Amino acid sequence: MEILIISGLSGAGKSKAASFLEDMGFYIVDNMPAAMILKFAEFCAGGGGRYSRIALVYDVRTDDSLSGFFEVLEKLKGMERICRLLFLEAETEVVIHRYKESRRRHPLRDQADSLEAAVRLERERMEPVRQRADVVIDTSRISTARLRQELLNRFGEEGQQGGMTVNVLSFGFKYGIPMEADLVFDVRFMPNPFYIEELRDQTGLDEGVFSYVFGFRQTGEFLERLESLLSLTLPLYAEEGKTGLSIAVGCTGGHHRSVSIAHALARKIRDLGYPVTEIHRDMGRGDYTLGN
Repeated sequence: MEILIISGLSGAGKSKAASFLEDMGFYIVDNMPAAMILKFAEFCAGGGGRYSRIALVYDVRTDDSLSGFFEVLEKLKGMERICRLLFLEAETEVVIHRYKESRRRHPLRDQADSLEAAVRLERERMEPVRQRADVVIDTSRISTARLRQELLNRFGEEGQQGGMTVNVLSFGFKYGIPMEADLVFDVRFMPNPFYIEELRDQTGLDEGVFSYVFGFRQTGEFLERLESLLSLTLPLYAEEGKTGLSIAVGCTGGHHRSVSIAHALARKIRDLGYPVTEIHRDMGRGDYTLGN
């Protein structure tokens, strides 16, 4: 089991980091007192693998004294589990600017004469936690996309390409373009198996239709150029912080050409190292009258 404790200054990005880690497969619990961390870890360990990766957010709101937290941290690190402490910080001026933008109240504002004093007080109180951190990230000058990539580099599992999942979807234009599509490719320029009688009642997943669609030079060239385009753009989408990309491939009815191309494209993207879901939205529709 892997335990990651997220701590740091208020306004440094702990909530944003937690949401990114949740996308990466961590089970997130916010604002957990030190006294409950060990019991929660034991509960998760007995979950049969359901909670194999957990991230707990711990900050200045949680306990008046840090001694209990440090005691728990030592016990966790002494167990046969991966336990790391992530500390997020930012410059005082940056934290003040973020609080002014969000109009939220700093958790130590009642204990200080000003917002600046509250930020400095929290920094002083949390310094012992920072000194014990395994990873310290200063978010003062990095974008949210860069923070996500940094977390992925440090805590992502093998094979998580930018943490982005690609959904490849085939559809029929006569039923409408999918609303969730980020990229749409029209393959109605390809020869249509609908006009081959023995192929008409098959789908693009059947060998006969698949071989027919890919029996033409332009099909192979199209897929080759599409793969080249995606090899360039998918890493860039991931770098910008996109967690999911939907690629829609359409023909007339969504039974033949779009299905074969989407199926082949999903394999290509999977070979590039991205998690892929493959959906054929209109393949099961029974209307074959207008060609597919």
